[in-house]
Amino acid sequence: MPKFVIERDMPGLHKLTPAELRNASQTSCSVLNGLGPSVQWLHSYVTDNKMYCVYIAPNEEMVREHAKQGGFPVTAVNAVSTIIDPTTAE
Repeated sequence: MPKFVIERDMPGLHKLTPAELRNASQTSCSVLNGLGPSVQWLHSYVTDNKMYCVYIAPNEEMVREHAKQGGFPVTAVNAVSTIIDPTTAE
C-alpha cells in the first residue's frame, strides 16, 4: 500500500498544549475509524509552524478525505517513492 507524507502549514503549532495535541490526535483517530482500515496514520513530526504526517493509504484522495473530515489543513500531499536510511549505505 502506498505511503504518503502530508505537509500541514499551521502557524503557532508549537504553542499548542499537550491537551490540544491530544485532542487533535483523538479527532484524527476518530475520523480514521470511520474511514476504515485502509487508511493508517503512522506518526507526525511537529515543528514550530508545520506538521509532517506519515500515512499509509490506497490513494491521495483518501488522505485528503481524512483531512477534510477532521478539519486539518493540507499544504501538500507527497507519495513516498523510496525510503532510505543508514543501512542503505551498506
